[in-house]
Amino acid sequence: MRVKIFYHDHCFDGACSAAVFACFYRQAFDAQAEFSYAGLMHRPGGSFGEMQFDADEHAILDFKFHPSEKITWWFDHHQSAFLTVVDEALFRADTSGRKFFDPGYKSCTKFIADIARDRFGVELPELAELIHWADIIDGAQYPDAETAVNLSAPAMQLTLVLEGSKDHRLRQSIVRALQVRSLAEVAAGPEIQAAFAPIQARHERAIEIFRQVGECHDGVVFFDLTGYDIEGYNKFIAYWLYPQARYSVSVSRGAHRSKVSVGYNPWSGRPREHNIASICERYGGGGHAVVGAVSLAPEALERARVIAREIAAELRDVSTVEPA
Repeated sequence: MRVKIFYHDHCFDGACSAAVFACFYRQAFDAQAEFSYAGLMHRPGGSFGEMQFDADEHAILDFKFHPSEKITWWFDHHQSAFLTVVDEALFRADTSGRKFFDPGYKSCTKFIADIARDRFGVELPELAELIHWADIIDGAQYPDAETAVNLSAPAMQLTLVLEGSKDHRLRQSIVRALQVRSLAEVAAGPEIQAAFAPIQARHERAIEIFRQVGECHDGVVFFDLTGYDIEGYNKFIAYWLYPQARYSVSVSRGAHRSKVSVGYNPWSGRPREHNIASICERYGGGGHAVVGAVSLAPEALERARVIAREIAAELRDVSTVEPA
């Protein structure tokens, strides 16, 4: 059986989801299955980009719902999983027993592992460390912001490489390695370490840029990063440098999109009073209640700046609090 896995690219949870699903599939259905991988990124207008359905089965993991009948498996945990009400209706009407959605999960990796155990009787104890770290990283369940920015743990180093590397072959090699090796072994690999060194330097540079351009007012810290090449930065830098901020809003531009990123600081000591995914959905984006983003075309930078400022203003204005 040839199985193609589409997964959230440049994302630790996406890579771990792909690794866990492949191991689950081998145990439950076909030990000799051949897997190929394709990363997906959020694009302006909700486009999936070019997708080649050239396998016997196709899975989408940690990414929004696709209505194609060629998609035989789907797992997602984002509130903004459906582009249209028609897509949601198609999901609700599906009787395959192979498409799953639960926005209550911190990580898609743990969601897949739990479904594999509860619905298919497949235990994956060899991946316990991987599942544990995916839940910590994607759910921002660190003890403090400093830990989230520190890069000593192998999982944190892999996260930075996955987020910052522009080599899709390297990112996919990490997915394959995570299926058979520990996090420490994967992170210590010479190719990973060679990629990590310059990305770590960019991480240190990003910290200084965040320090220079941050504007913190009324519980919201704002960053205009459009003049800097730091796409794929650690989003927790904002809370480490500005612990008094309850929310962060940033605008950046990469090769394929202008992006507005929004997040809640879980260490602020103040409750979240806004559903960030719902706010981003109004601009064509989405995410989770605690973190979200809006993607626009690269040339729509000024529009991205306007959206970022509008969202920052809304988060500062307690008179327009949106229910969680």
